[in-house]
Amino acid sequence: MFNKWLNQWRDQPTLSTLLPLAALILLALLWGYNWVAMKIAVRDCDPFTFAALRNLLGALALFAVAALRHDPLRPQAFWWTTLFGIFQTTLFGLAVWAVYLGSAGKTSVLTYTMPFWLLGIAWIALGERIRGLQWAAVGLALAGLVLVLDPWAPRDVWASVLAVGSGISWAVAAVLFKIIRRRHQIHLLPFTAWQAFLGNIPLIVVALLVDHTGPTWSTSFILALIYNVLPASAVAWLLWLYVLHRLPAGPAGIRTLAIPVVGAVSAWIQLGERPGALEAVGLGLILLALGVLTAWEWRMARQTQAAGPVRPQA
Repeated sequence: MFNKWLNQWRDQPTLSTLLPLAALILLALLWGYNWVAMKIAVRDCDPFTFAALRNLLGALALFAVAALRHDPLRPQAFWWTTLFGIFQTTLFGLAVWAVYLGSAGKTSVLTYTMPFWLLGIAWIALGERIRGLQWAAVGLALAGLVLVLDPWAPRDVWASVLAVGSGISWAVAAVLFKIIRRRHQIHLLPFTAWQAFLGNIPLIVVALLVDHTGPTWSTSFILALIYNVLPASAVAWLLWLYVLHRLPAGPAGIRTLAIPVVGAVSAWIQLGERPGALEAVGLGLILLALGVLTAWEWRMARQTQAAGPVRPQA
């Protein structure tokens, strides 16, 4: 009797809506705070060494989760996975370098300009035209980017350039992922683990070449590394898989707004990273642009649902 009641309670529409949203909120907290954890870690470690360590241990954690889920562990579409790993993991290491040179909050927001670069790259590579409110979002993001970069009196310019570069590489990886999904049947979690492992090889090589001392194994560094590997990798990816199964891709896009907000606020509170006036306005415009883009995605998803059933992504 109790089990029957529990199953009926779980099947209620309200609960089926609230649980994915709760997972998104937790995911935003985990990934958003990770920018602060990375800033703490690179105080005691070369950024390339830290990137190599976190990706290697994160990949092993993802392999473990995939094994527990009984997912196939053999690499699929090996060369495509390697190419994806170069943009998603190798070049995304620029974000860790940016955190090392600059502030965690600013880096998190600039890296999450990815959706706007994705619009342009997808237009060129996939023929997906920019429409409606997407143009407004792009305009707001570009205006905000100019204010953040502050070309009149540049500060931390290399950190900003590296953060934007990581966002562009992430956008290229997103387009590659669409192409791969069209050409190959892949399992998301093992694919993510393999791309992290393969894409991490160049980072290991660079770390061995530039870092001759290794990390200082302080308590703060160890805790930051553990956070990157477990909550920010294994747990967060399980949450993300759950969200992809339960929500259409459009509403799931709200993560792109929540994560940099959490990153910027956490850095402000814990690290004392208070932005200047123009920088604060610029960051606000970028976050507003992300909100406009999220609203557009949500509306498109609702229209798609109204037109017919939407199959969950795997």
